[in-house]
Amino acid sequence: MSVTVAYLGPRGTFTEQAVLDFTAAGHLPDDVEHRTVASPAAALELVRTGDVDVACVALESSVDGPVTQTFDAFTVGRNIQIIREHDVPVAFTLLVRPGTALADIRTLTCHPVAFNQTADWRAATLPDVTFVAASSNGAGAAAVAAGEVDAALAPARAGELNDLVTLAEGINDLPDARTRFVLVTLPQTPPARTGNDRTAMVLRVPNEPASLVMALMELATRRVDMSRIESRPTREKAGTYNFHVEIAGHLDDPAVAEALAGLYRYCEKFRYLGSWPQEGWVGGVHGPAGSMPPDYAGSRQWIDALRRGEQRP
Repeated sequence: MSVTVAYLGPRGTFTEQAVLDFTAAGHLPDDVEHRTVASPAAALELVRTGDVDVACVALESSVDGPVTQTFDAFTVGRNIQIIREHDVPVAFTLLVRPGTALADIRTLTCHPVAFNQTADWRAATLPDVTFVAASSNGAGAAAVAAGEVDAALAPARAGELNDLVTLAEGINDLPDARTRFVLVTLPQTPPARTGNDRTAMVLRVPNEPASLVMALMELATRRVDMSRIESRPTREKAGTYNFHVEIAGHLDDPAVAEALAGLYRYCEKFRYLGSWPQEGWVGGVHGPAGSMPPDYAGSRQWIDALRRGEQRP
């Protein structure tokens, strides 16, 4: 049976590179069918409707932080679930049509994230160009090929696909920049626990004093390590927020399961986004996902002994 993956297009984006990497790693079949879309939200919606099997979307940049469109799309509609992650190194090239010199460039296009990640280089090299925002870096390269703009900042592959010439490469301000991508499906059994996993969720707490602290105590009292928290407006009522939380550990870790159960009881809204093997950075490129949850085996054996009428030290 064929598998279809949706992702931000056209070809030549960093998201396409993530799809190719996921395929090479065996997380997508070699004959996976590609479907390009105009946004991460559109890719996730195709998963919800069943039009594709899986979406590949950007989750977080090591330079600019969360990809807010992806975060917001997780909170609406039918539940969906993250099953894998992968870091893609982010390096930009300056692409032009053959025969274009640096002095000829009057207009420059790329995704706004790429624009922010090359600020120092642009200020020194192309201070007077007019910026034209693109829906993706691949789309920016296509616009150059079509003669709509003079130059694009994009992955080298986008230049190859559009028969463009590279005038400069490696021009991102931070040389070790990365973006974390995830594969997303309809809810399913999570990938098996590896001992170095992440779990993600979205929660909304009651509108009362210390409510976020009370929610996070469900993690703290069980020594579950929170690796990331972000707030996003709900768009339902001014002053209300969804909190996107990632923790170290897996649903099959008893401490994590108990913490999630406590959050489910306490929060006004709670959405589980999945547990999956850690690959990307947290607090450093390819660093550990955080301190893994404590082992509850000893305490559970102690409780079982009490139920049998036995007292153990």
